[in-house]
Amino acid sequence: MTDRPRYPGSVDPSERGVAADLAELDAFDDGRSHSLPGEPEWPVEDVVVEYETGWVTAGYDLVVQPDGSRKKYYWAELPPAVVVVAIGDSDGRYDEGDSEGGLGDDTASDGNGTDDDADDNDPASDTDTDADHPNVAGEVLFVEQYRPTIRQTQLELPAGIVEREETYTEAAKRELREETGFAAESAALLQEVWCTTGLLRHKRGYVVVEGLDPVDQSLDENEFLTPRAVPAPDAFEVARSPLSNEATLDGLLLAEADGYL
Repeated sequence: MTDRPRYPGSVDPSERGVAADLAELDAFDDGRSHSLPGEPEWPVEDVVVEYETGWVTAGYDLVVQPDGSRKKYYWAELPPAVVVVAIGDSDGRYDEGDSEGGLGDDTASDGNGTDDDADDNDPASDTDTDADHPNVAGEVLFVEQYRPTIRQTQLELPAGIVEREETYTEAAKRELREETGFAAESAALLQEVWCTTGLLRHKRGYVVVEGLDPVDQSLDENEFLTPRAVPAPDAFEVARSPLSNEATLDGLLLAEADGYL
């Protein structure tokens, strides 16, 4: 097990050195956060932006290859994103009878002095302690949502875009609060990566958060998702259910490697 965290938690993905030929383009001077690389190792004769939507920017670099030939390398640029591994304290942060509910007991009170057991055969059971907050003691928070791009409902780790001048850890806490209705006491950056490097210019940060307190959920108008608490030992099984989401698998593997799971 490595010392944790290995990386500082306050990394602003927009502060990296950006190549001069990209920094001067109007497409990337729009007040949004961007995933832009530094100076190239192979000469770039031209940068052409062919497509902009306010969400994705696409184009190509005209690159001089090592043999002297020239080739257009196409790319699509997306804002940096954060993936959140949210882990509930195994011993619970609340007493059993806490009115906010959520972290102290594995069962949910029905209001009449009895407990309703969660479905033992469903590792993604949300074992609610109130209408909005699953019990997350010793569990990992997922969100269930339909992805129109692949026409499939998935269980994923919470994730979202990093706003301009926002660090990965700040974005993780914000996204967790908005998507799941839990505030995190601590956050640490596990890893920053480039995604799908044969096509995309897209940075992603993986952040682990702990010390979860229930708050109000605040979904965007185009977000239709439900928080689900998964027992930590079952997290990989749930994440590997076909078809898997690579960001969720990567987040869990990084958290395991650093001793959080």
